[in-house]
Amino acid sequence: MRAGGMLAFFARCAPALAAAVVAPWLMVPSVAHAADCANAATQMAMNACAAGDPRAADARLNATFNEVAGRLRGQEDAGHRLVAAERAWVRFRDAECAFDTNQVSGGSIAPMMLAECQTALTNAREQRLRAYLDCREGDLACPLPPK
Repeated sequence: MRAGGMLAFFARCAPALAAAVVAPWLMVPSVAHAADCANAATQMAMNACAAGDPRAADARLNATFNEVAGRLRGQEDAGHRLVAAERAWVRFRDAECAFDTNQVSGGSIAPMMLAECQTALTNAREQRLRAYLDCREGDLACPLPPK
């Protein structure tokens, strides 16, 4: 059943249930509703603003990762190692941020704190990958071939 069909079914057969399920989602502020993030005054607004930060950081990381992977074309083993490292790093980031936000788990500030942690670690990873792109000839500590 399509999402719209499901909502129509609930509205027709169980209006109180439909209102209980849908109404809370209508009140959740989106990033668009919290466009003025510098002046966000409620925790919900701050959470909504912070939610976009990890997505933006992930987009930058993915672009840099693709550049690094592109430099490894023709080096199958190195490419596999890069993918394995990235997967392990994502697991680390998620576990580290879960631990880092343990004290606020379940609280209203938890989404914002989790987003801030994920953003900081993702930005640091992106910078590390970006540094690989500037390897110089003869740098044995760099996993990429020089340009």
